[in-house]
Amino acid sequence: MLGWIDTLLQGILLGGLYSLYATGLSVIFGIMRLVNLAHGDLIVLGAFLILAATAAGAPLILAFAVVVPLMFFIGYALQSALLNRALGRNILPPLLITFGLSIIVQNGLLETFSADTRRLDIGPLQSASLPLGSGLAVGLMPLICLGAAIGVIVLLNSVFYRTPLGRAFRATSDDVEIAQLMGINNRSIYALTMGIALAVCAIAGFFLGARANFDPSIGPARLLYAFEAVIIGGLGSLWGTLAGGIVVGLAQTIGAHIDPEWQILSGHVAFLIVLVIRPRGLFPRAVD
Repeated sequence: MLGWIDTLLQGILLGGLYSLYATGLSVIFGIMRLVNLAHGDLIVLGAFLILAATAAGAPLILAFAVVVPLMFFIGYALQSALLNRALGRNILPPLLITFGLSIIVQNGLLETFSADTRRLDIGPLQSASLPLGSGLAVGLMPLICLGAAIGVIVLLNSVFYRTPLGRAFRATSDDVEIAQLMGINNRSIYALTMGIALAVCAIAGFFLGARANFDPSIGPARLLYAFEAVIIGGLGSLWGTLAGGIVVGLAQTIGAHIDPEWQILSGHVAFLIVLVIRPRGLFPRAVD
């Protein structure tokens, strides 16, 4: 019985990491209806930028504090200079551009950092745990990761629903043409959206590097987990994204508890089951 309780706890904590992977993707789709195929590689880029900053002598916290706004400006510039030119009624051009961006980021990281696996050095937090009694314990870093995922979603919801900028985001998401007639610059809103999404990618990259080994080739797998979490939760729903990440995490840990070879497959099976039962996800948000 304790083994199953531990499995469920670990699944929830793993879901926190997956929801961080997915939150930026959910923001982009919810506002721009853009599927960013480079999203996973940008998470890995965030992890490598933090690694590079620490290798240059910066403390880990300072490296994190520098890379998050840096990724925001990268996202803003990327959207302003490139993706805004491709957005329109045809979804194919932005898909092709983000696919090409994925290849560029992967190969750039490979050339710069080699194919060796890396990990962020988080010191004693690496093995620190919180005892729950009866022989159960949870890792402190996974718990912080889940808290960060909830905190990011609370912050984004506060911005989107309680600020004038958030009203501009929602207006652009609901009907871009009417938003333009009301004086909202949709291209600036899209650039801010991509900046926010990449800042979240940096946060996800930090926890990726803190919790597991990473290398330049793992981006597509992170993208897949993010897609599954977003679709399970419901397109455009941030709290749904958290729920979707936890569903994937629970499915993987339960599958691994039954048979270690079933871990990844179980997450995909859970995704398919939810898709069959609830094609629009668990908490869908109305989209056009």
